[in-house]
Amino acid sequence: MKRGVFCFGVFVLAVLFIAFSAHGQDIPVGFFAPITGPAAADGASAKNAVELGLKEVNDAGGIKGKKVNLIIYDDRLNPQEAVAIANKLIEKDKAVGVVSGSYSGPTRVTAPIFQKAGIPMVAGYAVHPDVTWDPTQKKPNDFIFRNGFLGEIEGAAAAEFAVKNLKAKKISIISMDNDFGRAISSGFAARAEKLGAAILSKQMYKFPGEKDFRPFLTRIKEGNPDLIFAAGYYNEAASIVRQAKELGITSQILGEEGFDSPKFLEIAGPAAEGVIIATNLDRDDPRPLVQNFLKNYRKAYNEDADMVGASSYDAFMILVNAIGKAGTDSKAIQKALLETKDYNGLTGKISRFVQGEVVKPVQIQVVKGGKFRRLGVVDNWEVITPPTK
Repeated sequence: MKRGVFCFGVFVLAVLFIAFSAHGQDIPVGFFAPITGPAAADGASAKNAVELGLKEVNDAGGIKGKKVNLIIYDDRLNPQEAVAIANKLIEKDKAVGVVSGSYSGPTRVTAPIFQKAGIPMVAGYAVHPDVTWDPTQKKPNDFIFRNGFLGEIEGAAAAEFAVKNLKAKKISIISMDNDFGRAISSGFAARAEKLGAAILSKQMYKFPGEKDFRPFLTRIKEGNPDLIFAAGYYNEAASIVRQAKELGITSQILGEEGFDSPKFLEIAGPAAEGVIIATNLDRDDPRPLVQNFLKNYRKAYNEDADMVGASSYDAFMILVNAIGKAGTDSKAIQKALLETKDYNGLTGKISRFVQGEVVKPVQIQVVKGGKFRRLGVVDNWEVITPPTK
């Protein structure tokens, strides 16, 4: 009897050892996003899309036979929370690489932590320059990469389309007073003025908290601009376009990737019709990669995918691609990321990375029939190539 119990105990230990060993063979990849809090809709999009990518990778056999273990954290759009998450991913979880599915605030404070640890991070859509640049050391964070656009690049591309395609000559700007709003609007203003357009006014609103945009819009209406460039996330964007319509403003509204959410379309309703945005996803891209993702996302989550999800999916897949080439050594992964060329991404063909910044066309979408549809693309190399420092 005792011998049977002993044998059974040995068997259980053996099973546990095998299971533990198998788990130990998983490749730990970190991920953080604002899953709760004021940006929860975007956090959910990022998480959903990356989990879709994870399933595709692991169902196909993982990376050289090893499954990817995605370690998910909620930063709640809180930079302090993000710092704690970064330290956990490095010290506790031993992540070989990290994907940021978050905004500029949480992403830029974690970048120097991962940089110091020598852990590669790919940011999905955070726009602030300090994600890939260390302002204290005055040098690039060479372990940090960005799949989305640098804020100044996206803003400049929006201005390129506004002046050259929409023939805007008089422009007013309204943007949120945070990293995102300042970066996007400064890039827009600089390019628009370089192309000969007049900036009639620049106004910034408080974030979070601003709900009444009528005083800002009334001032804009007095100037009678050809075009209004608005920078904000989906809640603020929806309020701006609704209140502009209520005030009888007929100027073309041009937004950016913060508008790119099913929530914007839902909250803005009919007022969203005709709004144009510069973004990182073309829903009408005929490539099977894109159309299959859009179909699979809707099937899995019963809603349309957005720029945040698509950009985060690409960030994950870019990292996985590098691990597949280099193995799990962090320095080797960094080298593979640096050598990325002509990568066929969901959000466009990536020519290369320049000091961690992506080089690819900026997509222009318009709301038509309550959906985002293709309107154009900005692929002028002068505009989309990031500056080197």
